[in-house]
Amino acid sequence: MSVYDLSRRLVAEALGTGLLVCTVVGSGIMADRLTDDVALALLANMVATGAILVVIITMFGAISGAHFNPAVSIGFLANRSLPAKETAPYIIAQIAGGVAGAITAHLMFELPAIQIAVTQRTGPAQWFAEFVAAFGLMAAILASIRFEPKSVAWVVGLYISAAYWFTASTSFANPAVTIARALTDTFSGIRPVDVPAFVVAQILGATCAVFVMRWLLQPSSER
Repeated sequence: MSVYDLSRRLVAEALGTGLLVCTVVGSGIMADRLTDDVALALLANMVATGAILVVIITMFGAISGAHFNPAVSIGFLANRSLPAKETAPYIIAQIAGGVAGAITAHLMFELPAIQIAVTQRTGPAQWFAEFVAAFGLMAAILASIRFEPKSVAWVVGLYISAAYWFTASTSFANPAVTIARALTDTFSGIRPVDVPAFVVAQILGATCAVFVMRWLLQPSSER
């Protein structure tokens, strides 16, 4: 198995997160321009997001582990799968990549490079939805790695596609994506003031999943 140095892993994390946010924001803009039906726009946004997750995890998984998500990186830190000294650089690369992805989407659609979102996304139900979304995402990743490592890309893409519809928040489940989406006043936006609560819920959800799955995936006996 090839081992990549930290600089290459950080570039992979930034590129992957950038492509993810560019897809989320860009497909939201395109869908909003093509239809006034919010449900249809959300469906288009979901399909594009699920598809790009499969692609970028397949592209970059062998290089960086394909976190593209500070909550996942913190989860892997809690699971002792990511060194503490590498966690902060991973998170910085993910956030930087996410912001670049939002800017890229705006420029492709002839919009101002940086915007401030005004879409309100707040309240206990949405915070709990983000906890659930991040918990499920982290649990799906850990279980996939344990039982079917080659399926991780598809499992994550399908999980997020489903979570778009079963969570009240449409499943951001990612602090880097949440921060980047505060910088787009489009279909995918979230007010900056609403970001901290989402981020806390996401990190708590992913971290709780680590401890639950650590117990759940431990066989009680060997046969």
